[in-house]
Amino acid sequence: MNQDTAEILVCPKCDGDKSLDLSVDEKLENRDVITGALTCTGCQAVFPISNGVARFVEADDDYCDNFGFQWMKWKDIQVDRLAGHTLSETRFLNDSGWSPEWIENKLILDGGCGAGRFTDVVAGHGARVIACDLSGAIDACRETTQFHDGRVDCIQASLFELPFRKGTFDGVFCMGVIQHTPDPARVIESLPKFLKPGGKLAYNFYEKGIFSWGQFIKYGLRLVTRHLSVERTLKLSHFLVKIFFPITYFLAPIRKIRILNFFIPICASHAPELDKEQQYTWTLLDTFDWYGPRYETRQRHTKVAELVANLGLEDVRSRPGIVQAVQR
Repeated sequence: MNQDTAEILVCPKCDGDKSLDLSVDEKLENRDVITGALTCTGCQAVFPISNGVARFVEADDDYCDNFGFQWMKWKDIQVDRLAGHTLSETRFLNDSGWSPEWIENKLILDGGCGAGRFTDVVAGHGARVIACDLSGAIDACRETTQFHDGRVDCIQASLFELPFRKGTFDGVFCMGVIQHTPDPARVIESLPKFLKPGGKLAYNFYEKGIFSWGQFIKYGLRLVTRHLSVERTLKLSHFLVKIFFPITYFLAPIRKIRILNFFIPICASHAPELDKEQQYTWTLLDTFDWYGPRYETRQRHTKVAELVANLGLEDVRSRPGIVQAVQR
């Protein structure tokens, strides 16, 4: 954690903006704190810093250990710079509506960063990024984004108790995370308060609709898999992908019939930028991502847009799976 980041941190346990005192045990020449602690000036709660990450969660708070596992195991495949594609950049710019020119020199919050696929994109366009994740995936994010020479800081924290001063960020995004929390509406309504006036908000989430009901095999299996251990879910994912990947890989490029992949119990996609081995790995990752989460509550974009508008944000734009807005 960079020492300068301590200036925007507050105690997530206290009411109000109680500042945190930083104590440093080990740091690098670039002011990056490797080990140390942050102590609340109000309640005296102590939050450790280890492996360069400030940690605001207890082990019992982590309801998504599957994500910590999957992003440590497959931390490179979705990071454009490391995997040799531009899939994450293309998706981020499309879903956020932010231009590379706007991103440059902004302070951006990534709420639910995983292994840092979108953090890496935003930092690559010249922003300073604070990347947050509840799970151990935060360590994968730190590893994949150290390339950016201090422009990325990683914080382990819950989206329900983020340790930041209100009105801090020029931009806040939360991609593919909302549906995997126990209270999606609370996440949707809590993140905008960290935006500066004129700051931009971007949400990406699983859309609730007729096509989601078509995945009846997936959701039938999820009645069981969300209670399985990470190890058993991984074995099941390997088994399913080994059986069905040849079928989905064959069907994916054929426009008129590839809709059949929608009814097959693996997360099949078609990305011409990936070679066959990469596509197999990506399919395995996404299939594990299907079956591992404890929570998956799809949202209607109209409802998400309504929640955001009720908070007073302006220029609210929505389409299936995406909401964009601007803080007043």
